[in-house]
Amino acid sequence: MISELSDEEFSKIIANAIDELPEEYIKGLDNVAITYEDDPNQEQRKELNLRCHQSLFGLYQGIPKTKRSSSYNLVLPDKITIFKNPIIATSSSLDGVKKQVKHTLWHEIAHFYGLGHDEIHKIEARWKN
Repeated sequence: MISELSDEEFSKIIANAIDELPEEYIKGLDNVAITYEDDPNQEQRKELNLRCHQSLFGLYQGIPKTKRSSSYNLVLPDKITIFKNPIIATSSSLDGVKKQVKHTLWHEIAHFYGLGHDEIHKIEARWKN
């Protein structure tokens, strides 16, 4: 079981996950910052109506590409945050952490492209078949 990863190690796992995702997902990521935090803060938990026992692995904050208009310019970057501690807490190995980071990153990028949870789950179900 993984008890702890340094920030540097976790950052490298995220960078490797980005490199492993299909290029068509990555090349369209304009004006998006990808970062990580140890845990979601209270404001994020409240905004998502998370209960104390619920975990959050990642969060997309911004305006999805499908909702951007011609007036979308000079705005702060959208943000994808990967949450380190919940991922480590639910992973039994380093390989499990890497897989969860990659899956979470893809999931949040899908939100950037305007996909909702139902659409994301349908796509993921096709991958498993």
